[in-house]
Parts: sequence; structure tokens; C-alpha cells
Amino acid sequence: MRRIVLVLFLTLVTTNLFGQTRPVILKAARMLDVETGRITSPAEILVRDGLIAELGTTTAHPADAETLELGNTTLLPGLIDTHVHLFLHPGAQDLQTLSESVPQRTILATIAAREHLLAGFTAERDMGTEGAGSADTAVRNAINKGLIPGPRLRISGNTVDILGGHEDAVGYNPDQHVLPNATYANSAAELVTVLRQQFKEGADFGKIYETGRDTVANGRVSSPYQFTEAELTAAVTEAARTGRKIAVHASTDPGALYAARAGVSSIDHAEQLSEETMRLMKEKRIFVVPTFAVLDYFVTHAATKEQAATRQRMIDVHAAEFPKQLAAGVPVAMGSDVGPFPHGTQAREFTLMVKYGMSPLQAIQAGTLNGAELLGWKASLGVLKPGYFADIVAVPGDPLTDITALEKIQFVMKAGLIYRRP
Repeated sequence: MRRIVLVLFLTLVTTNLFGQTRPVILKAARMLDVETGRITSPAEILVRDGLIAELGTTTAHPADAETLELGNTTLLPGLIDTHVHLFLHPGAQDLQTLSESVPQRTILATIAAREHLLAGFTAERDMGTEGAGSADTAVRNAINKGLIPGPRLRISGNTVDILGGHEDAVGYNPDQHVLPNATYANSAAELVTVLRQQFKEGADFGKIYETGRDTVANGRVSSPYQFTEAELTAAVTEAARTGRKIAVHASTDPGALYAARAGVSSIDHAEQLSEETMRLMKEKRIFVVPTFAVLDYFVTHAATKEQAATRQRMIDVHAAEFPKQLAAGVPVAMGSDVGPFPHGTQAREFTLMVKYGMSPLQAIQAGTLNGAELLGWKASLGVLKPGYFADIVAVPGDPLTDITALEKIQFVMKAGLIYRRP
């Protein structure tokens, strides 16, 4: 515990030392325009008061500016992961509610947030505390106040589930009254009540488990739906009343179809979707968030060969279906589902999205432009433009020719403050 406290103290001191009160000029071999794929070389960005003031092959050089030479790197916007779990860590995630207190999990979440920022993720969507209630409100607020380092966060509080559903404590001795990792709602009225409580406690959006436990057989994914289309529509309507949105965990139809008809903001995982679901997602600009990285981790870290084989069958189906989603024009946002696998390693999701059908530029757009749009920050994040927040990262070489460069972040700036430098 003393070591953790020391690390946090040194992190805050380092952050303050690197914080800039004068203009900064970033110089690198290249800069990527994520909207067009155009490379500017050489590249300079002038940062002033936490914002991008100017950029190009050269910029103004104020007399009081600090110049940082970043060498053979590419500058691009801060990365955005739209599906993270700060309150989970590798291991028996279903048992964390039983074995770890909410204060303990909150402390670990603050450390995870720092790891994400140092890995280049300057904005994220936390998709449920998994039994820690609205503790993510405190983490988000502490980051916003500058008390701890971390990405900008959109948070959902506890995910919403049905009795006996995806994250309920099924299979335990009922006399022990084991708590679920989500909040129960079993009707439209209960959904509205739960969402109102979560919004009261600080949630920026609502997350709902729309499909249950998955099975894979004969190249098909099966997963029972949990809420009807009418129930989801009630949730979306309630969220919209206060300017919020609903995201769903859904692996396949009919649950994903009900969610698309209801008008959710994203369908996360989406291993197998019908043509009608994909058509609606394109029409309504509902994002698919593929989360390949977590399945990839589960295959290589399975407890048994049987578990590994089941996870691999899921990946095989998803890998075959993902190009169909791209061809159908479904918008894609990068989301890794990090938490069950080590924090700060989620840039592997970019590598897997390219492996399974995207171009490097498309993958980068999913984790910058599209992520900013999904999180409601399109006007201030996701691209390098004058007036946008100076959320900037640098990677070695050219990520358009080697997407794994995103797994090797060398420089991180958020709102003009430097958190990592070579």
C-alpha cells in the first residue's frame, strides 16, 4: 500500500512539473490528419492555454514558447476508447464484488485511469462499474478537477440487467444472497426508475445488458434478448429527456435489432448482426463497438482448453461478420473492453480491427473521430485543429504503415499538460 501511495504522489508531482503555463511547440517528423489521411511532414503544433493554436509544416514561434523535439514520430489526436471498465482487473471479475470493497476498487480504478492516460487514451467511456454503483462519478470528478491523472470520462454507473440476466449472480447458493454486478430492472417502469437514480448520482449515459450469456455452435452466435423493443424505447426516451443516451451490450439479434429500432447510441460487441439491424445502424448512425481485444485475451489466458476453444469460435464468427458490418456502412467506434485484461494495453484493439478488415486509417478514425462523436465531444476532440483541445499523442514511425505503432506511445499531452514524454 505504501508503494501505491508513493506512485500516486510521484505521478501528481510529475504531472505538475510537466504542466505548461507558457506556449509549447511540438515538432515531429510527421502529423496525421485523421479526417483525410493526409500526412504533413515535417510537422509543428503550437499549443497555447490548453488548446491547439496553430499547426502545419511550421508555426509561429513565440519568444516565451518551449520547443519539444519529438524526432521520428507521428503526431495524432489523443486516442479514444469507448468501452472500458476502470473498476475491473484481470482475474475472477465476477468475484470482485464479493472480495473487494468499493473503496478498494475505486482506488484501483484511479490507478487504471492513470495507466490509460499514459497509454495515449485521453478520452474514454466507462461502461459500468460492475457492482461498484456510482463510484465512477467520484473518479470522473477527481480527474476533471485535476486531483488525479486520467482520461476525460463519460460514465454510466452500474449497468442495468434483468433478474437472472447476463451479470446476475447465477449459480451460487441462493441462501447466501450474492449480489449481482448490475442493477435490476424488469419492466419499462423499472428501467425508467433505475436510470433516473443513476442520472441523479452522476451518470452521463445509461448502459443496458440487452443480451444474455452467449453460446456458439455451427458458426452462429445465440444469445437471448433481455429487454423488449418497447422497454428499450422507454429507456431511450427517458435518457433523451435530459440530453443523455443509452448504450447496450448486445451480441446478436433479436436483441440487437430491438436496440437499433429503439435508437440506442451504440451496440457493443455485436458479434453477429442481421442485414436489417445493420441497415438501421447505418441509417440512424448507431455505432458498433467490436471489442476484439478482450476475446483475444481470453483465448490466450483461458483456464482450460475447452474455454479457449469456445472463445476462439466466438472470435472466428466475429471475424467473419465484421467485414459485413463494414461493407454495410455501419459506423465503428474503437472499444476494447479493457479491465478483464491489463489496463494500458488496450491499443491492441487497433491492431485487431486491422487484422479483421479495417484499413489502418479506418481503425485510427474509429479511435479518434468516431469516438469523439459517440462521446459527444465531436466539436472539441478527435482531430488536430486550431481551437480544439490539445489532446495529442506521438507514436514511433508511421501508423498508416504499421498500426502497432499505437501500442508504443511515446508522448502524451492532454489539454496542454504533458503526462508522458520520451
